[in-house]
Amino acid sequence: MLAKRIIPCLDIKDGRTVKGVNFVELRDAGDPVELGARYSEEGADELVFLDITATHEKRKTLAAMARNIARHLRIPFTIGGGIGAVDDVGVLLDAGADKVSINSAAVRRPELIGELARGFGSQFVVLAVDAKWVNNDWYVHLNGGRIATDIKLFEWVKEAESRGAGEILFTSMDHDGTKAGFACEPLAHLSQLVQIPIIASGGAGTMEHFAEVFTTGQADAGLAASIFHFGEIPIPDLKAFLHEKYIPVRM
Repeated sequence: MLAKRIIPCLDIKDGRTVKGVNFVELRDAGDPVELGARYSEEGADELVFLDITATHEKRKTLAAMARNIARHLRIPFTIGGGIGAVDDVGVLLDAGADKVSINSAAVRRPELIGELARGFGSQFVVLAVDAKWVNNDWYVHLNGGRIATDIKLFEWVKEAESRGAGEILFTSMDHDGTKAGFACEPLAHLSQLVQIPIIASGGAGTMEHFAEVFTTGQADAGLAASIFHFGEIPIPDLKAFLHEKYIPVRM
């Protein structure tokens, strides 16, 4: 069995790391460069860097900050936010990114997934999906959760895989920031539905939640923000806990 990955996520707004609950009520969580360097030293497997207002505010990803972060990292990292075309990706590669995350732009123009996969390889393309439970089903939301759609989560993820997405980053908007646990039921369904890795996001609050998302939720990676940013769960302690639970992790 492949090792499960622990991935801190840095949501960036105006050059600072922020974190909220259910995508709102954001509070400052620190300098992204300092946090990224700390996580690299603590043993995180990867890092995700998301400019959470780039699409909403019609800005491009903060490539200069990404380049600064890359100089302090020893682990792979993903950049997302404001990527709408193949031409947007070159600057991110130059900045040191290992993958790019696309979300709203891919929903609006699904062909973008295939264009990026053909241009750079499927392993480079992470499809981020923000979804919410509405009227007894999971529906995709855009622009940092601000815009609801009639697109169903499972249908969209299956289509994205067929178009060349190499990984899915699924965030449950209902669980985001609540620290009440991941959305394990839809995560398990996603893992059975597609052959590409699933990153679980939204709801991490305890070490047991990670054990649950890797077993019941069948996720390939667990992503979290505030519990890492505010020192609630040290990454070395989390990995030791998972190891004791016989869940494979890189120590």
